[in-house]
Amino acid sequence: MTGRPMDFGVFLTPFHPTGQSVTNALEYDLERTVRLDRLGYDEVWYGEHHSGGYELIACPEVFIATAAERTKNIRFGTGVVSLPYHHPLMVADRWVLLDHLTRGRVMFGTGPGALPSDAYMMGIDPVDQRRMQQESLEAILALFRAGPDERVTRETDWFTLRDAALHIRPYTWPYPEISTAAMVSPSGPRLAGQLGTSLLSLSMSVPGGFAALDTAWDVVRDQAAKSGRPEPDRKGWRVLGIVHVADTRDQAIDDCTYGLQDFSNYFGAAGFVPLGSQTGPAPTPRQFVEDYAAKGNCCIGTTDDAIGYIQDMLDRSGGFGGFLMLGHDWASPAATLHSYELFAREVIPHFKGQLTAPQASHEWAKGLRDQLFGRVGEAVGNAIAEHTKDTSVR
Repeated sequence: MTGRPMDFGVFLTPFHPTGQSVTNALEYDLERTVRLDRLGYDEVWYGEHHSGGYELIACPEVFIATAAERTKNIRFGTGVVSLPYHHPLMVADRWVLLDHLTRGRVMFGTGPGALPSDAYMMGIDPVDQRRMQQESLEAILALFRAGPDERVTRETDWFTLRDAALHIRPYTWPYPEISTAAMVSPSGPRLAGQLGTSLLSLSMSVPGGFAALDTAWDVVRDQAAKSGRPEPDRKGWRVLGIVHVADTRDQAIDDCTYGLQDFSNYFGAAGFVPLGSQTGPAPTPRQFVEDYAAKGNCCIGTTDDAIGYIQDMLDRSGGFGGFLMLGHDWASPAATLHSYELFAREVIPHFKGQLTAPQASHEWAKGLRDQLFGRVGEAVGNAIAEHTKDTSVR
């Protein structure tokens, strides 16, 4: 095997239906994180949202600081910090602090903000959000990339930096990974190419996601060339997918009758894009899950189905370095944790190349069985005969 294998993680915005204890829901997310760490997942990412009642984490940095104390190895990402909502110096300072507190187990995803209702409450015009994201990200990168004696001064219509500098350098050298989120528009890949960040593709969470995935890296490469930068490494490209696995495909579909329809209703009401449209008589919960799965932008099935789903994404995109499962409440907590376990046991080692060596060793040993077993039998027989001879002499 050549090259570094893919990383795997979970992207927890998180989604929790209304009508339940927020405290318990957040504790469930922390418990999921601990379980993912113990199962050997590489990463977990948390979102930032301020309205809608479903996506409960308002500050991913605070959540990461809490989760880091309960875990050993897993890395944490902000998925994402909505840059138009914050002053860039405050963002950079929080990231440096978190980098030290976690001993470098952090990555920082950035975006313009997803929920229109969040921007509305802050008086931000959605038309301005991508411009504001770029202005903020340019300032943050300037702070991280500045030399010891350099100061950063910038003036925009919404923030000012005056002789600014980081008074504490990051724990990670030269600074933690910074990623740009992308949905269906090309703005995320363009920014990643222009500024030299990694890419976080979230398009598979919405209809039409495959089309955006097919062209994303071409945009990154083209923009990097226009900006005089070398092409970024595909190993820094993470792609989101929606997966729920169970012991059988039928069981996986039954599992998702627990919450998929409610999840879809939330996106239609509060999200920026509906997951589907409904015409005609309302389907049964099982029919709804079957119809949604048939559209192809998610995987509800077995571990073999998940392997095929991810391989198809790899083939269509030309390859990427990390796969993130969308965290959701489509299934009950018990079924969700079982899905994570099955995925860790059978899907992750398939793509990391961890199954080949044990199987090859098994086949090699099996091929030598007759030859070696005969010699072992002969050795045992010789030992018995020698013992018998010694006993008879006495």
